[in-house]
Amino acid sequence: MNNYDVAIIGSGPGGYVCAIRCAQLGMKTAIIEKYSTLGGTCLNVGCIPSKALLDSSHQYHDAVHKFEAHGIKIGTPKIDFGQMITRKQGVVDQMTKGIDFLMKKNKIDVFTGMGSFIDATTIEIAGDKKEKISAKNIVIATGSKPASFPGMEIDKKRVISSTEALSLKEIPKHLIVIGGGVIGLELGSVYNRLGSDVSVVEYAPSIIPTMDASLGKELTRVMKKEKMKFHLGHKVTSVTTKGKKVVVKAEGKKGEVILEGDYCLVSVGRKPYTDGLNADKAGVKLDDKGRVEVNDHLQTSASNIYAIGDVVKGAMLAHKAEEEGVMVAEILAGQKPHINYNLIPGVVYTWPEVASVGKTEEELKAEGVEYKAGQFPFRANGRAVAGMDLDGFVKILADKETDEVLGAHMIGARAADMIAEIAVAMEFRASAEDIARTCHAHPTTSEVTKEAALAATENRAIHS
Repeated sequence: MNNYDVAIIGSGPGGYVCAIRCAQLGMKTAIIEKYSTLGGTCLNVGCIPSKALLDSSHQYHDAVHKFEAHGIKIGTPKIDFGQMITRKQGVVDQMTKGIDFLMKKNKIDVFTGMGSFIDATTIEIAGDKKEKISAKNIVIATGSKPASFPGMEIDKKRVISSTEALSLKEIPKHLIVIGGGVIGLELGSVYNRLGSDVSVVEYAPSIIPTMDASLGKELTRVMKKEKMKFHLGHKVTSVTTKGKKVVVKAEGKKGEVILEGDYCLVSVGRKPYTDGLNADKAGVKLDDKGRVEVNDHLQTSASNIYAIGDVVKGAMLAHKAEEEGVMVAEILAGQKPHINYNLIPGVVYTWPEVASVGKTEEELKAEGVEYKAGQFPFRANGRAVAGMDLDGFVKILADKETDEVLGAHMIGARAADMIAEIAVAMEFRASAEDIARTCHAHPTTSEVTKEAALAATENRAIHS
């Protein structure tokens, strides 16, 4: 039986990053993955393939709606959906092969099979053959899987999860999306751009309900302009299928809504995945939501076992899992790393993109924090006008007395990249004035951030 300093169960962004950092720090490391490819949900059926389809559909949308204005005449573009899916898979294959390379480069042993605890230091791996390994320390990085509720059972044919939505054989005529969060809106926008009618049913009174309310309001406006339909404040009561037809019934304040489509995407969040882990055999406790219980050092109830990513509390984000993977590796090496969970950005990769970091206005009001807000629109920005990306704004929230930036919320072209500037500024406890006095290249969309910072400090935006 092979012995290791550390073994990681799960090879998603949290698991493989943890493995690499452990190896860098001189630990003999093993990683266990039940599927034949590394990378977990993110690389295989999540972040990467969805962005590939988002990019392809965005290119098509621009060809239809913007090329002529740019002086580019190509006639009526046609969709080769099979090629679009093939390209998506090519991106996935390239990325997963990259993880294979990194494992070899860092001399990390990879085991393929289902990993489960025999005890706190021994793992059984059920793959083509059964084998056991032992490890002084073990990291649980088993991630999450799509959630569903009674009445909306996923059959993977007509009632689908995000996994199936990434590999459909045809473009839906009418896609019904249950859930107005990140996954539903991203995949809904893919098919909306490709010509599907898309209807979104959301229980909350707004889409992306966990983000600043102003972002959901603006994104709804933009998506309605693109002919997407929204049924907000509606509770789904049943989802039924008959042949190629799906019927969704939902109750709202004004009564029942009945929607008929050919596909229904259930995107009501994700739940921790611990099936088959046999955590109890290692003395690892789960909470009432099925998450692995951890302390501030991500240590479980078994002192030599840690857990990271979607399987523990907090936002289910790949970059959060990566940070936790590095943190655990460095703790095992005797270091004292720290994660500021308030500064983990959230992004929705629609177009315009949506990005947020720090506190929302709703949170600051609830906490009784006195703040000031500065906001600036993309339509007043030269780069945005040149690129015909006029929708959206950047909003910066700063402490009323100290001017320290408390949060930033943006919707617009390249917001996913722009949010990093605010995260860095907040990590160093910068003021809005600090951002306002930092020279930003012209013309760039990052100037919208500077103008919002100027607006937050004595309302002195230059171009408004």
